[in-house]
Amino acid sequence: MKPRSLTLPALAALTALLGLAHPPAQAIGRLADVTIVDRDTGATLPVHYARSEYWVAGRPGARYAITVRNRLGERVLAVPSVDGVNVLSGETAAWDQRGYVFSPYERYQITGWRKSDSQVAAFEFSHIANSYAARTGRPAHVGVIGVALFREQPPVPQPAPAITPEPYSQRRDNGHGLGRLREEPASPAAAAPAAPEPSAESSARSQSADSVAKAAPMPSAKLGTAHGQRETSVVTHTSFTRLQEQPNEIISIRYDSRENLVASGIIRERPARMPVPRAFPQSDNLSYVPDPN
Repeated sequence: MKPRSLTLPALAALTALLGLAHPPAQAIGRLADVTIVDRDTGATLPVHYARSEYWVAGRPGARYAITVRNRLGERVLAVPSVDGVNVLSGETAAWDQRGYVFSPYERYQITGWRKSDSQVAAFEFSHIANSYAARTGRPAHVGVIGVALFREQPPVPQPAPAITPEPYSQRRDNGHGLGRLREEPASPAAAAPAAPEPSAESSARSQSADSVAKAAPMPSAKLGTAHGQRETSVVTHTSFTRLQEQPNEIISIRYDSRENLVASGIIRERPARMPVPRAFPQSDNLSYVPDPN
């Protein structure tokens, strides 16, 4: 009988029935590929799909980057957030805020909290209490990286003006010009007002961060993203008109330590393979002539 192959829905059902996890991916996204890179090792973090969400395992103390590669032959605007905070302005994240403009097929690494046109404070996995969001009184959304993608509104073609011959003395410039477009941060990155420096936590803020960290006991402390050391990252400005008010695509990636993701069942480790007893262990392998010394 001819063997039958499984269709994708059947394969998905079988995977769910057997309790198998989805194999980790490297990048996610339709309009752009988004990956998380451990900058200290250069490794791209595997993306695990569980509970209808994407997850990566961060390494405490490691610097990381959000890598975005535009998949389109047109410009796109990427508004990035970490722990519910806009990485360019330091505001609580919203879709209508500034972001980075990517040229067609461009790839760029977002490496930190933007401090000026020439500097960022590096993203660094850390204890939730030391995260930038917790230190600024906003620990509720620690543990998630987001990218909202917008397509660009194509320019409206202008009809060619009718030309009526006039005597040279009557010709003059009518002074009409293009209206100014709303300015967005430039490609590959954009300028933004410097985000406020994290201040010492007040007792209220510390209690808020601690309560989130203790909500669900885990093998290790929940990870957040710290305000790391200053690094050079030069940017410019450009204009960008969004095709629509809401994002064309939203990419959300949650993160925590590997120990916590294993403990919560997000990452399923294969059990160690137990040795199988043999009836004739001395005869399992055929012996042939050995090489001379």
